[in-house]
Amino acid sequence: MDEAVYKQVQDGVAVLTLNRPDRLNAWTAEMEHAYFKLLDECASSADVRVIVVTGAGRGFCAGADMHDLQAIGNGSLEISDGALERRAQSHPLSIPKPIVAAINGACAGIGLVQALMCDVRFAAAGAKFTTAFARRGLVAEHGISWVLPRLIGPARALDLLLSGRVVLAEEAQELGLVNRVLKPDTLLEQTIDYARELALNCSPTSMATMKRQVYADLERSLSDATAEADRLMLESFTAPDFVEGVTSFLERRDPRFASLGV
Repeated sequence: MDEAVYKQVQDGVAVLTLNRPDRLNAWTAEMEHAYFKLLDECASSADVRVIVVTGAGRGFCAGADMHDLQAIGNGSLEISDGALERRAQSHPLSIPKPIVAAINGACAGIGLVQALMCDVRFAAAGAKFTTAFARRGLVAEHGISWVLPRLIGPARALDLLLSGRVVLAEEAQELGLVNRVLKPDTLLEQTIDYARELALNCSPTSMATMKRQVYADLERSLSDATAEADRLMLESFTAPDFVEGVTSFLERRDPRFASLGV
């Protein structure tokens, strides 16, 4: 396949694969455009309930393509403030469906940012993670200074940002960067199995609401978050998915929740 990112859909699960394996899936403007476009397609498709993101070949995403960085450094490629604003790397957080990263190898720089913008992360044993920015004379880019401390705390986040050191998947799990570490040869299969379980048994509307709650509540007080949860809970009691969830449990069958499409 020649696409920078390609999509496959089966059983309610869309698998998006970053596809520059000869460059460890290094991030380019073309890849960014393709990835965000496919995320939007998944968001609006009734056939997709859960999204899995992985990389082709040996890496997940080794960061920004070094040819682009070199061009920026020598002045042959200009990056304007407007261009940076258009590159909203937090876009995955706005997708109303769960996004699960299957991190199969090197995950660095903007590649790490994209992994952190997923909702759940599974990693292959031995996969390498690094922020890398400080070692390139850069700063904490693309929202990583927002998401990383919220995942692992300010002190641990600063350790990874200031040092740019390499962290293996096993330490990443201890830190809270990834949810599970799996054998490399079963990573994608097990990640898809997890996603399929969500697609089969969990209400798309409930998952969308909970994803929105979690990220919004990071900026709310406990009292405000509780008040909003109470409001949403009362709404859910009158929704078809609540009736179906209880009925399917009592009838000991798989639920038949309506798909979420935009």
